[in-house]
Amino acid sequence: MGRRKVVIMGAAGRDFHNFNCLCRDNEEYEVVAFTATQIPDIEGRVYPAELAGSLYPEGIPIRPEEELRTIIAEHGVDEVWFSYSDVPHTYVMNKASHVIGWGAAFGLCSVTRTMLESSKPVIAITAVRTGVGKSQTTRYVSRILKKLDKRVVAIRHPMPYGDLARQACQRFETYEDLDRHQCTIEEREEYEPHIDNGFIVYAGVDYQMILREAEKEADVILWDGGNNDTPFYKPDLHITLLDPHRAGHELSYYPGETNFLMADLLIVNKVGTADPAKVEEVLESCRRYNPEARVITCRSIITVDDPEMIRGKRALVVEDGPTLTHGGMSYGAGWFAAKNAGAAEIVDAKPFAVGSIKATYEKYPNASAILPAMGYGDHQVRELEETINATPADVVVEGTPIDLKRIITVNKPIANVTYELEETEPGVIEEAVKKILES
Repeated sequence: MGRRKVVIMGAAGRDFHNFNCLCRDNEEYEVVAFTATQIPDIEGRVYPAELAGSLYPEGIPIRPEEELRTIIAEHGVDEVWFSYSDVPHTYVMNKASHVIGWGAAFGLCSVTRTMLESSKPVIAITAVRTGVGKSQTTRYVSRILKKLDKRVVAIRHPMPYGDLARQACQRFETYEDLDRHQCTIEEREEYEPHIDNGFIVYAGVDYQMILREAEKEADVILWDGGNNDTPFYKPDLHITLLDPHRAGHELSYYPGETNFLMADLLIVNKVGTADPAKVEEVLESCRRYNPEARVITCRSIITVDDPEMIRGKRALVVEDGPTLTHGGMSYGAGWFAAKNAGAAEIVDAKPFAVGSIKATYEKYPNASAILPAMGYGDHQVRELEETINATPADVVVEGTPIDLKRIITVNKPIANVTYELEETEPGVIEEAVKKILES
């Protein structure tokens, strides 16, 4: 019958991993194209031959998702695999209806068949939505392991937005490594906090290669998930975070619900700022749909380095980009920090937004008056800088996990916000970590 012709729908991450696990050097399939969405300007590239394997001497084109119908018709595509994350279940089924109507089959890849096995214990930290607190939880678990004298390496979900061949396996230990790899703001938001805490981070494209390199210097592998995607590595302990600010999303978003159902330990986070009724709603979901998991509640403790800088001032709040965009939130840690510090006003940046920042507001109206820290390339970073400088505020309240002053120059003082996990019942996470290390 010949090789089955496949298109993999993605966003420069899970799509490449699914290909590497299921299609590379596999003569059953011919992947005619990847499609790309969610992230600005990641299409128009080629998945390079050195990563694609011997069956693809010219590599594999990466085309905009808007061209999917044309690609199916051009190549007589047999199957389309949906391979990106943090979307409502209805969104996935709408895509399925389109693909089926255009004459191809539609599929979702197996979680277990795309989980690589490690020779070291693996702790996976995932979530039901973007922006629940995965990174602060990864830092929290890292400190537990450090106290137990374990060498820890965090492996982060992929964000390869540049030269894919050069980004196959990346290791980050210093800020100079971030510069050397020309990291975007979105990458820095995930890597810098680990570096600040003295931990090594790996990321890239080829997660088999990454795992083998990380195992050389780790006693324990920490999978630091992205969006609400499932782990790339088979976990010995699977921790999933739930958000009472978005109660019900644990049952209605892909593939976050999968993480919810697979988890060994469920953390209902941000209970200090959420409506108690919504906290109870999420706890009831845990009891009903994953009764075998241990369930705990945690707070996200928000602090500002200089609250007096904010008190009585007009504050421009800058938040983590993905939390406000496909994460769907309209506020984050920076918003709470500005309110708690007594800001006289939270200034709306929309009227002063330029270029792609203005376009982001148009695409994601939920972002409202908060400025998402978009920076997927040098041009967008400059537009972010221009938007901040044009906004009539007295102070910037930075709710991102990084220090923007390392990247941009602004005409206002910046108050940095940090947020860390706090268990309402101390010791449960450490107990779970010790248990898998002993076993």
